[in-house]
Amino acid sequence: MGVQFAMRITFLLLLSCGLSEAAAPPMAKPGCTYLCGNVSIPYPFGIRADCYFNDWFKINCSTGNDSSVRAFLPSIDMEVLEIKFPDPNNDDDSFSSLELGIVRVKMPIIISSNCTSTGPSNGGVNMKRGPFYFSSYRNKFISVGCNNMAVMTGIDPMLVGCNSDCNSEPKIDKEANCSGFKCCQTTVPSGIQVFNVSFKSKDGKNNGSEKCKYAFLAEKEWFESDITNLSYEMLLLERVPVVLDWTVSNFTDINFTKADRRKVRRGSTDYGAVYYCGYGYEGNPYLNTGCQDINECEKDNNGCLNKSDCVNMEGSYNCDGRKTRTKIAIIVICTSFGVLFLLLVTWWLYKVIKKRNKIQLKQKFFKRNGGLLLQQQLFSKENNVQKAKLFNSKELENATDHFNENRILGKGGQGTVYKGMLTDGRIVAIKKCNIVDEGNLEQFINEIIILSQINHRNVVKLLGCCLETEVPLLVYEFIPNGTLFQYLHDENEDFPLLTWDARLRIATEIAGALSYLHSAASLPIYHRDIKSANILLDDKYRAKIADFGTSRSIAIDQTHVTTLIYGTFGYLDPEYFQTNQFTEKSDVYSFGVVLVELLIGEKPVSSTRSQEGQNLSTYFIQSLKENRLFDILDTQFSKVGNKDEIMTIANLAKRCLHFNGKKRPKMTEIMMELEGVQKNSRVQPNFEELEYVGNEEMGPWNDVSVSKRSCSESGTTSTSNVLPFLSI
Repeated sequence: MGVQFAMRITFLLLLSCGLSEAAAPPMAKPGCTYLCGNVSIPYPFGIRADCYFNDWFKINCSTGNDSSVRAFLPSIDMEVLEIKFPDPNNDDDSFSSLELGIVRVKMPIIISSNCTSTGPSNGGVNMKRGPFYFSSYRNKFISVGCNNMAVMTGIDPMLVGCNSDCNSEPKIDKEANCSGFKCCQTTVPSGIQVFNVSFKSKDGKNNGSEKCKYAFLAEKEWFESDITNLSYEMLLLERVPVVLDWTVSNFTDINFTKADRRKVRRGSTDYGAVYYCGYGYEGNPYLNTGCQDINECEKDNNGCLNKSDCVNMEGSYNCDGRKTRTKIAIIVICTSFGVLFLLLVTWWLYKVIKKRNKIQLKQKFFKRNGGLLLQQQLFSKENNVQKAKLFNSKELENATDHFNENRILGKGGQGTVYKGMLTDGRIVAIKKCNIVDEGNLEQFINEIIILSQINHRNVVKLLGCCLETEVPLLVYEFIPNGTLFQYLHDENEDFPLLTWDARLRIATEIAGALSYLHSAASLPIYHRDIKSANILLDDKYRAKIADFGTSRSIAIDQTHVTTLIYGTFGYLDPEYFQTNQFTEKSDVYSFGVVLVELLIGEKPVSSTRSQEGQNLSTYFIQSLKENRLFDILDTQFSKVGNKDEIMTIANLAKRCLHFNGKKRPKMTEIMMELEGVQKNSRVQPNFEELEYVGNEEMGPWNDVSVSKRSCSESGTTSTSNVLPFLSI
C-alpha cells in the first residue's frame, strides 16, 4: 500500500510538471531545437536554416575542447552566453531603450602592439548593417596600463576614452575602483556597432610605455563583481562578457490579427525596433500566437486580499468587486503620504532644533573666546584701529578641507597652523589655538588689537579671526619660507645658507619694522618677544615679524610698561628682568641678540659653549674683549673682503646689548645705520668703543626664568626651535 501510494504521488508530480511545461508559451519555432548546452535559443535566433529569421541570427551549436556544448554567433564570431527578451510585464506606455532584447556574448580584449603574442587579440569588432548594438547602459569601456590614454575609434565625431597612470602610490586603494590608477573606465555611447581602440601616452605621443596596455568593453555587472581581482594575468583570458542590444526592424513574417496586435507591442529606439508582449502576456512576440495570457490569480501578490476573490481575464484580472486594486492603491497611497508627511515634519523639526542649538553653541564659544571683549575693543573710541574681519566657521572649514591633517603647516605648544585657501583664492595660514584660559583672554584679544593697528610690509598681516568655534581661529597672510631661526640653526637642505648681504638686508628690514612699531604707529607698540624664531621669511626671503601675543601699545608720553616677566632665554633684557619695566630699549636689546645670531650663526643659549659663554650675549662680549671676533664669526663670511662692515655691525650689536638701556641706540638710529651700511656707505668702526663690557653690565643670566603664556603667545623657555606664533 505504501509503495503504491508513493508511486501515485510521484506520477501526479511528474504529470503536473509535464502539464506546466506544456502550458508554457513556445519560444522557438515548432520543430526547432530550443537549447544549445545551457543557452536558450528563442526565435528569431535558431540553429537550423528554417529556425532563424536571417543569417545574422544564426546560431552554431558545437562542442568545445573541454567537451562542453557552446553556442556561437558566426555573423559576429562570438560565443553566446545568454539571450533575453524584453520584460513582458511593462506597462503599455513605459517602454524605453532599457527594455530592448539583449544577447550576452564573449568579446575579445583589445591590446596594444607591445604585448606578447600569447595575450589577447588586438583586432576590433565591426557589426555594421547588422541588428546588434553595443549596450550603452550595460557595458563599460575599461583601460588598464601605465601612462595610458585609450580612445575608442570609429565613432566619429564623438571622442570616448580614459586615462590611467602609475606615477605615484595612491593613498587609498584607487585600483579597487578603477578610477585612474593603473585602471580607468568610462561609459559607452549609444547606438554603436563598431569597436576599436587606439593607444596613446598621456603626453600625446605614441604608445611610449614599455608596459603592456589593455582596453576592452565589458559587461558592467561582471566587471564590478570582479574588479578587485583586476590584473594583467586575469586579462589573459582573452575574452570577457559583453552585452549587445538586438532589434528586428524589418520583421514581416507575422500577419498579426486584431487580437494579436493587442497582445504584441512594438517599441522604437534610436537605432531600431523591438517587439514585446504587452502587459498581462508572456512568451515570444516573434511567433504566431507567441504571446499568451498570464494567469495573475495564480500569483500570491496579485493585489486581491483573498486569492479566491481573484478572477482572471484576458490580459488582466479583477477581485470580483470586493477589494479592487484601485481601492488597495488608494489605501496604500494615503498611508504612504501620511507617513511621508510625518517624516517630513519630523525632519523639519530636527533641522530647526539642530540649527538653533548650533547658533546657541556658536554664541557660547564666541563669548568664551573673548568675542565680547574684542567687540568692545574694536568699537571703543580710545582704540583707533582697523576692524579685523570676523570669519564664520563654515568658511574656514572649507578653506582647510575641514582641517585636514595634510594641510598642517606646523604644531606648537599653543596651537596648530593650517594652510588654507579662501573663496577669493587667497592662500592664508589659519592658526587653531588651544583652549584659551579665561584669565588670559585679555592677552589673547590684545594680539588681535595690536595687529589690527599695524600696516607694514615687514610685519605679518592679520586678516581676521573666528571666535564662534570651540577654540579660536586666527587668519594670517601665508608666509611660505619658514623662520630665520631655521635658516641660521637647522642643518637642512630645505633651508639654504644665508649670505652676508642677505643677512644684512634681513637685519635692516627687522630694524625698519621695529622702528615703525616704536615711532610711526598710531600708538607706540612694544613687541616684547623679538627673536629669530619670530622672524618669518616670505617667498622673496623678506623678513616678517610675527607673534604679538605679549605686545603692548602705550600712550605717546609713556616711557615703559610694568608687567610680569615675559620672554625667551637668551633674548631677555637684563634691565627689564631686574626692574619689571619694559621699555623700547628692551626690544633693542633683543634685536641686538638677533644681530649677534646673524653674525656668529649660533643659538642664543647653548650648552656646547663654556659655562661662562653659554649665553650668546656674554660669549660675544667676551670675544670682543679678547679680540677674537673673527674667530667666532659664521664660517660662511668670516673671510669676507671688507671687514669694516662686519666691525660696524659688531659695534652696533655691542651698543644694543649694553646693560644700561639708556645707552642703547633707538631703533630709528639702528635702522639708519644699517641702511647706510647696505648702501655701501662705509661707516668707520670706532675700535675704541669695542671695549669689554663687564659681567656687572650683563646681568645674572643664569637665573633668568619666564612666565607661562596664553594661546596667542609663542614664547618658550626652551632653546630648541619651537613653533613660534604663526611659524609657517
